[in-house]
Amino acid sequence: MTILAYLIPISLILGGLGLAAFLYTLRTRQYDDPEGDAQRILRDDFDDRPRG
Repeated sequence: MTILAYLIPISLILGGLGLAAFLYTLRTRQYDDPEGDAQRILRDDFDDRPRG
């Protein structure tokens, strides 16, 4: 039973870290255009060997 005294706080801390990481990705706008690259590769003007 004493193992629950360790596991509950550890799980809450890990859940909080996961939530903080998710909120960070939302604030840095990483989910704004999830379909953009997928659609861009299907266009005719896509160049897989850019100059440079």
